[in-house]
Amino acid sequence: MNHYEKGRHTPDIQTLKRIADELNVPLAYLFCESEVMAELNCIIHQLSADEQKALLNLLKTKKESEE
Repeated sequence: MNHYEKGRHTPDIQTLKRIADELNVPLAYLFCESEVMAELNCIIHQLSADEQKALLNLLKTKKESEE
């Protein structure tokens, strides 16, 4: 892990997946650039596929109403 943190090595996708699994977070969490996006990603990951679709539709509707 120390080599990754210091930028000496870059983990491959399988290694990143194992790290995410060990941390009990979705893989995309490791690529989030803010705490808010990381938290959203974790919450959305815990939703069912139907709940994710419903949330996406809700957000799209909200965005469209603001335009």
